[in-house]
Amino acid sequence: MASPAEIERKVRQLDNDVQSIYEMLATIEATQKRQGNRLNEIVATQTEHGEKLDTILDLLRRNQSE
Repeated sequence: MASPAEIERKVRQLDNDVQSIYEMLATIEATQKRQGNRLNEIVATQTEHGEKLDTILDLLRRNQSE
């Protein structure tokens, strides 16, 4: 049978482990939020590039038909 001191040590270790897990989860959450923001920026840039490309293609098509 485990002594009270051993039980107390195991409880403290488990508490430390749980706290470490919460810290890792917070770090992962922050990283995912940053990545999500970056993906939104990339989507906006791609949309802008697509619009510019459409304009260029329209101009080229107009010049070809003249």
